[in-house]
Amino acid sequence: MRIDIISGVPALLDGPLNHSIVKRAIDKNLVEIYVHDLRDYTEDKHKKIDDYPYGGDPGMVLTPQPIFSCIEHLTSQREYDELIFTAADGEVFDQPAANALSLKKNILILCGHYKGVDQRVRDELITKEYTIGDYVLSGGELPAMVITDAIVRLLPGAIGDAGSALNDSFQDGLLEAPVYTRPSEFKGLKVPAVLRSGDPKKINAWQQEQSIKRTKERRKDLYENYKKEY
Repeated sequence: MRIDIISGVPALLDGPLNHSIVKRAIDKNLVEIYVHDLRDYTEDKHKKIDDYPYGGDPGMVLTPQPIFSCIEHLTSQREYDELIFTAADGEVFDQPAANALSLKKNILILCGHYKGVDQRVRDELITKEYTIGDYVLSGGELPAMVITDAIVRLLPGAIGDAGSALNDSFQDGLLEAPVYTRPSEFKGLKVPAVLRSGDPKKINAWQQEQSIKRTKERRKDLYENYKKEY
């Protein structure tokens, strides 16, 4: 897989790409990730990439020229399965979206910034728009890394135990059951006996029961969807 990320502030992406699962996946050649500085593609002599919006509203908007130039350059070299824009008013990014994107070959992510991007970019170039929540951030770099991390950890070989990703919260529409590790007793608090029983059927039944209970208590929206399906 290859992921290209376009940003007006590429330094914001340095840390997340150079640590943990994403870095290990890069080192294993499971994914290639390239960050492109939008300022390298502007025709403005001052390297400016934003301007005031028409209509007199406050704030600044990313101009279309450097974005079109960058994306046209990249798409001339390869075909992208999705061109994603991280937008506050986009579709909510969730686990099914991450699962679907993890099966793609080439993905391009455009990071929004300031007040957003010229609408002509969204109309002509973008195939998917995602938000990571109902709030506004200073830029799309953090959402881009959330999307990247969620995708990369699903690639075969990215994490030590492939089954771990399949048991994560949201994979089956439910939150994950409580998890415990050693010691079996800590400050008088014991790990549930069923998890120490060694009986896979009993353990799976307990985990499913706890998963449903936790989802019902904490995410009624997910629980209602789960009830409809099952």
